[in-house]
Amino acid sequence: MNAPLNHPLPLLDLDVLRTFVAIAETGSFTTAANAVFRTPSAVSMQIKKLEDILGRSVFARDARSVSLTTDGEMLLGYARRLLSINREVVSKFIIPEIVGVVRLGSPDDYGERVLPHVLKRFAQSHPSIAVDVTIDQSSNLRRRMDDRALDITLLTNSYKTSALGAEVLLTEPIVWAGAKGGCAHLREPLPVSLWEEGCAWRAGALDALGREGRNYRIAYMSAHTAGQRAAIMSDLAVAPLPKSFLGNDMVELSPKDGMPDIGTYNLAMVVAPDASAPVKAVADHIRATFEVFRETGKF
Repeated sequence: MNAPLNHPLPLLDLDVLRTFVAIAETGSFTTAANAVFRTPSAVSMQIKKLEDILGRSVFARDARSVSLTTDGEMLLGYARRLLSINREVVSKFIIPEIVGVVRLGSPDDYGERVLPHVLKRFAQSHPSIAVDVTIDQSSNLRRRMDDRALDITLLTNSYKTSALGAEVLLTEPIVWAGAKGGCAHLREPLPVSLWEEGCAWRAGALDALGREGRNYRIAYMSAHTAGQRAAIMSDLAVAPLPKSFLGNDMVELSPKDGMPDIGTYNLAMVVAPDASAPVKAVADHIRATFEVFRETGKF
């Protein structure tokens, strides 16, 4: 048998664990500090305290990056479970039980890139609310809202237009994306990959090409983000994308590369005027998600 401990084991601070998880997920002390609303120095002190308690290093640091040690990877799983249990317990006492189904619409691009993170976190805090998602073009989603087939929808609007009753969540530049080391932007006529009619990014891109008098041909057409990325990565074409959508294997093409400025677009949210408590809870969660993104650049 093991000898009994003479001293009780220390308790881990959930606030410190929250900071630890934020650093692990963002790979940056500075970005994590913004996410948990602390200064970078305060975050560093929290991690030092955690490492002192455990007697192990949880992060390997160098001048450019932060990564988990083997002990840190083990701790991450426990930390996530502890934080999840804490949310569940606190919500039972503080957050009134809200039950219902929310019908949420989203364009493909944000449905692929953002909604998985949003809905995962929402399910943790509101397990009794089911969210049914419809992915479609913004013009079709707006019609579904008008027909009361959706409770909430996200919409992409061009820099020239704004949907009636829409709340702008994000305004972002649209840029020309090309493959890193590619040459599609040098070809004549310019091969372009575009969404279907009604896409805000398409309208801005074609307006920009028209203003510059640049000859182009539509070499690739898809209503899905994955299709656009395939066209870019194969160097078949260039495509208009929000700046935050650029991956490490893409480059932004500027006027120096012979590509005209496109401008900006808005991501907006429309909520049914007679929104129920579950609908309001989803809308508030989406707002909070984009507030964090505007501050940190991370979803």
